[in-house]
Amino acid sequence: MERLNAWEKYSKADLEKVFTFAEDYRKFISQCKTERECVKRSVEIAEEAGYKNLEDIIRKGKKLKAGDRVYAVNMGKAVVLFNIGKEPIEEGMNILGAHIDSPRLDLKQNPMYEDSDLVLLDTHYYGGIKKYQWVTVPLALHGVVALKDGSVVDISIGEDENDAVVGISDLLIHLSQEQLEKKGNKVVEGEDLNILVGSMPATDAALEFGNVTADNDDDDEDDKKHKVKKYILALLKDKYGIEEEDFLSAEIEAVPAGPARDYGIDRSMIIGYGHDDRVCAYPSLIACINSKKPKKTGVCILVDKEEIGSVGATGMQSKFFEYAVAEVMDRCGQYSELGLKRALRNSQMLSSDVSAAYDPNYASVNEKKNSAYFGRGMVFNKYTGSRGKSGSNDTSAEFMAKMRKVMDDADVAFQTAELGKVDLGGGGTIAYILANYGMNVIDSGVAVQNMHAPHEVISKADLYEALKGYEAFLKCN
Repeated sequence: MERLNAWEKYSKADLEKVFTFAEDYRKFISQCKTERECVKRSVEIAEEAGYKNLEDIIRKGKKLKAGDRVYAVNMGKAVVLFNIGKEPIEEGMNILGAHIDSPRLDLKQNPMYEDSDLVLLDTHYYGGIKKYQWVTVPLALHGVVALKDGSVVDISIGEDENDAVVGISDLLIHLSQEQLEKKGNKVVEGEDLNILVGSMPATDAALEFGNVTADNDDDDEDDKKHKVKKYILALLKDKYGIEEEDFLSAEIEAVPAGPARDYGIDRSMIIGYGHDDRVCAYPSLIACINSKKPKKTGVCILVDKEEIGSVGATGMQSKFFEYAVAEVMDRCGQYSELGLKRALRNSQMLSSDVSAAYDPNYASVNEKKNSAYFGRGMVFNKYTGSRGKSGSNDTSAEFMAKMRKVMDDADVAFQTAELGKVDLGGGGTIAYILANYGMNVIDSGVAVQNMHAPHEVISKADLYEALKGYEAFLKCN
């Protein structure tokens, strides 16, 4: 049952739509490299489309009705959008859910140190990464610093074309005989992922050249020994108004610097950081915005912390979504405890997450009949998990059949896949968490090469078919 290549069905007009949407997405992931940035931009897009802040609705005591569109933000790291439908919410919702966190390097709370006239930042990697892939890659620093006065400072270093970038060194080939004999997971270890950020001492000339000032204490031995660190701190103080101690209440992420790029001589693909899972989050967001006056209430959930188990206050395992549904039902005059439980039980969801794209360079890890391929459309994973389907949702045959009909009726190119060979593959999504309510949930998304690497690759055709598929799903009963 080999699926057809979606590119072969497109007219010239279709191709224009594919490439236009891909360019919008390319700009989105170039601008949004952290979960906070994704939420901020998603809210901007939603408000431009007429969505109102649910908190404002509640505070002003306003009611909601069919056709209204609202959003709610959770701690700046997760967001949910609602398109209020004509049917009572108790009868169920059509839900698109994706995550907006991606593997990266987080700065430790006490990160900065000087060694041999070099200033470095300690990191703690986040999510599943091959650590050796993150050395010699130009990195940017994104995040926030929360100050004791209650203010929050946004940090972005390395994205503007006039910015310097930072990075992690690797051992030169001439001295790496012992390193190359190590297993892949030991070639570079977690405590070695230290980011080099400076090498210039805080001389009078340097301070004047940088147009910054630094506290001078001739009796401070630490000040004398760590002049490079002193200069870096002076630069940060001048630009952001932060002190070294402010790192204690900072969330700063090191991510690959620079924009996502068209990939391939034919420009049929995009290479960039964070396709997992923003390549599903963005079309989910746009599909929700494009859905007007639905019968069933349509929902788009974009959450944090999936890469580390969906835990914490901003992950899918939190009660944020359930609380938001309760508030919407209350504003619609439909809330009861039993009604909320029925609404969740009667809902259906596409857990929109990426799948592994077949790569001829590494064919041995795949079973070809059940692999996802570039250009063959959005991917349905009936189950994920690992080995004996451990940790999987494993949707029902009936719901899979329903989704087949929805996609075929809307002329959406789709394929089914597993995540590699049975005893080799493994992975999970947020699907099982929503399935705990008893709703029908299936994993669906876009195939990705280089998954969890600093630069991942996707097909523009698959991205476009995902948008069409998500739009079709929001319309179904």
